[in-house]
Amino acid sequence: MLCLQKSLWIGFLCVLLGLGGCSSQPRQAEAPVALDSEQSTRVAHPQDPFESWNRRVFAFNEVADRYFMKPVARGYRAITPRFVRTGVGNFFFNLREIPHSVNNLLQGKPGQAGVDLGRFTVNSTLGLLGVLDVATPLGLSPSHEDFGQTLNVWGVPQGPYIVWPFLGGQTLTHTLALPVEYHLTPLRALDDQTTRYALAGLYVVHLRHEVLDFEKLISGDRYHFIRDVYLQRRTHLINDGRMDEDPFLDDDFSDFDFDDAFAD
Repeated sequence: MLCLQKSLWIGFLCVLLGLGGCSSQPRQAEAPVALDSEQSTRVAHPQDPFESWNRRVFAFNEVADRYFMKPVARGYRAITPRFVRTGVGNFFFNLREIPHSVNNLLQGKPGQAGVDLGRFTVNSTLGLLGVLDVATPLGLSPSHEDFGQTLNVWGVPQGPYIVWPFLGGQTLTHTLALPVEYHLTPLRALDDQTTRYALAGLYVVHLRHEVLDFEKLISGDRYHFIRDVYLQRRTHLINDGRMDEDPFLDDDFSDFDFDDAFAD
């Protein structure tokens, strides 16, 4: 992720989608979602003490997404061949290998940190700057570690779930980690600001395009669905796939493939 101060584009993406760090912001009406009687009596989620405020910001983000980001993402999908989109996704994921490696090292997982560096080296050379994913067929499996997870592994609580304007729904530690993630990303090393921001913009659009199909899975209260999927995803990542039972998550999520839906 890129720091909000250095790249508003990346922050804008995280708001509208919130995928991995981020959760998807689906199409919705301009007004805040009204709760029916069943939803209004639902026990508040302990990680969402600001739900009333969050819903207002959520509605604002949805309007921005509906009239700007979603049409751009659809246009990107329409005019860009699938193999090109795959290459773009591989390229940006390759840039994330350095932060993944550093965070694995900070979490006491030097083996996976070495795998991440190996992936970056192989894909940056044989994979033509990461456009081709050569490492995965060679048995070098990717990881999905960020500094927010590192803080949580060190014992820092995730903090409350907050929906930010132009940054989306995230736990507090996930948000505070964004500047660190930006400074660990090789994209920051580019001297040409025009190129850097152009790549950041492409990254935003590409990630928005990747969650277009995911929106079809949203059911019921959109705010609760997106929040609960995001929080379960974060717990999944922090625990390296070991999930604790969460009474606030619906049974509908039991067969949901979070790795595929929220892969970096």
